[in-house]
Amino acid sequence: MSADGLREVEEQQALILSRVEAIGLVDARSIPVPAALGRTLREPLRARVDIPVFDNSGMDGFAVRFDDVMDASPDRPVRLRVVADLPAGTALDPPVAPREAARIMTGSPVPTATDAIVPFEDTAGGLADSLGEIVVVRAPRRAGAHVRRRGEDAVVGDELLPAGVELGALQLAAAAAAGVAEVVVSQHPRVVVVSTGSELVAPGSPLERGQIPESNSELLAGLVAGAGAEVVLRLSVPDDGDGPLRAIAEASALGADAVVFTGGVSAGAYEPVKTLLTGAMEFTGVRMQPGKPQGFGATDDGVLLFGLPGNPVSAAVSFEVFVRPALLALQGRSELQRPILRLPAQTAWRTPPGRRQYLPAAIDRSDPARWTVRPATGGGSGSHLAGGLARAEAYAIVGAETDAVAPGDLVDVMLIS
Repeated sequence: MSADGLREVEEQQALILSRVEAIGLVDARSIPVPAALGRTLREPLRARVDIPVFDNSGMDGFAVRFDDVMDASPDRPVRLRVVADLPAGTALDPPVAPREAARIMTGSPVPTATDAIVPFEDTAGGLADSLGEIVVVRAPRRAGAHVRRRGEDAVVGDELLPAGVELGALQLAAAAAAGVAEVVVSQHPRVVVVSTGSELVAPGSPLERGQIPESNSELLAGLVAGAGAEVVLRLSVPDDGDGPLRAIAEASALGADAVVFTGGVSAGAYEPVKTLLTGAMEFTGVRMQPGKPQGFGATDDGVLLFGLPGNPVSAAVSFEVFVRPALLALQGRSELQRPILRLPAQTAWRTPPGRRQYLPAAIDRSDPARWTVRPATGGGSGSHLAGGLARAEAYAIVGAETDAVAPGDLVDVMLIS
């Protein structure tokens, strides 16, 4: 920790991840492939069948012997007799003698006796004249042309995916193509979300002086789900009373893996999380803006406790920087951080002195060859600007040593959507 008492972002991240490592991963289970979207793979995915399963045609056309047609041209066409018709799904493997061909559709098994495919468009009659006798007017490039060979993508036992990756649509399609019916994945971490503040009321309720709609639980519920976790309880508690203690007790009863508090962690007179949970949690300032006040700890039975600032932008940034990596680590995810791009700034903005800035930002993609980044709101990184979060698709990250950003300056950009 530095002379001013602030902890670096990386120090806080390392502390949190070391506690996650000590606690260990959430349980794993085997589930059907269709149910695994968004889950974290816990065991390598290996092919159970070859991909492709058999030699098959990559084109609609004719399975031929290459030697028969290797010299075919418009000036010297080659005539072949069609002796079989092979739609996709057929089990036939017909004999094909010299000067013979089999009509074949894309994906159909290639007859053993043939070694090339002539597409319909390389014959004089095409599909309209594809039975009986055909006239080949263009030779295939080589033997094996348009033949998809068995196992050219993967063979039985090949590792298609390592453990630790997120299973998206493309990954699950690969699993299905490889004959895999079930995958071993992490359970969803179970999370309790607690908003603190006597000023908070349900959205849509009539507002009295000093009251505001409670939005942080909605924010965090969505962020938790996006991190592959599950919200098992959402609470809003006032600044007085023992709400934070009751929340932890309920979290333990529910078998939760983490509790995320927003508000009550700063230096004010009414900070219930800090007042009631000092000891179970450590509260510190981190060299970042927004999100300077942070709390973290764990219960005796291993429930992670996160204390985030109450202002919505601060809560969102703090989740991205500290909570999301921890939830991914609980699942055994190999990549814990968001992708970072380096983009030129579209406009100028000020940065906080001596602290790393996480600015809610929008990306201008109008020029595909030169994306630029700009603040999502006119108010910059003000921690109270909840409405501007709706326009943010990234956070522009500016180092503590930088006083201001000028148009054209290259800026690190964390993609969040």
